[in-house]
Amino acid sequence: MDINDLIAIVKKKLQTQINIEDIKIEDKSFLHKNHAGNHEGKFHLKISLISSELKIMNKIESNKKIYKILDKEMKEFIHSIQILIL
Repeated sequence: MDINDLIAIVKKKLQTQINIEDIKIEDKSFLHKNHAGNHEGKFHLKISLISSELKIMNKIESNKKIYKILDKEMKEFIHSIQILIL
């Protein structure tokens, strides 16, 4: 999968299942380029979002919600996710 396609899918899934005021997704795959666990076709994403829905949850609950929504992508295309809830 192409990184731009993955970002579009992730963005759409999160926006349809969480009340999000703003979202920015960045490809940070270069951070894992030489790591042993890094595999071709797996990406590192940095997700920065503004969400009053997630802001009222504790960090573990909000991250679990995001991971559950992105379960398929995590198994197939994502090596690592960095989540910032603003």
